[in-house]
Amino acid sequence: MPSVVGLLEQHELAARRRVNGLREAADRIQAELAAAEQEWQEWAIARRRVDTVLAPDDGNTAGTEVTEDPRDADASPEPRDAAKPKSQVPMWREGLAWAVLSVDYQRILTMAADRQRLRQGALTCQELAVMFGLDAVPAKVEALRSKAKRLVARGWPAEQQPGRFTLAPGPAGHDGVS
Repeated sequence: MPSVVGLLEQHELAARRRVNGLREAADRIQAELAAAEQEWQEWAIARRRVDTVLAPDDGNTAGTEVTEDPRDADASPEPRDAAKPKSQVPMWREGLAWAVLSVDYQRILTMAADRQRLRQGALTCQELAVMFGLDAVPAKVEALRSKAKRLVARGWPAEQQPGRFTLAPGPAGHDGVS
């Protein structure tokens, strides 16, 4: 007759293997999503550039600007305030606007700010998933948890209890504007 401890160890091992398999699948899906988002952004930029080139000339020579150095022709413009998808999250500092974050990070902060303003308490990752219009399945919840944790590590929201997010005191006082 097998021992109780041995049976528990077998069940624990099976559960750990399942978790590891699901994590690997989630990582693969996250990588595919990142590549798809990047491709989508590139197509959107291409469309905007074509729209700019094909826009009727209003007497302004901005659309007919000639690049003097051919090496500059392929150079991409430097981003101003908005972050690119999969960009680094900057450390929060006084005067830094939410606009430096990608759209998903801004949405997380906005949802946390709304909850705080309505005095509804901290925001969970399951609630985030629902507010993002996603199914609250583990892979999607974990992807949002990863984003929220990245924000916490950089000082934007706070995590006073594990998995429960509120705005940190600094960003809370700024409501997303510099």
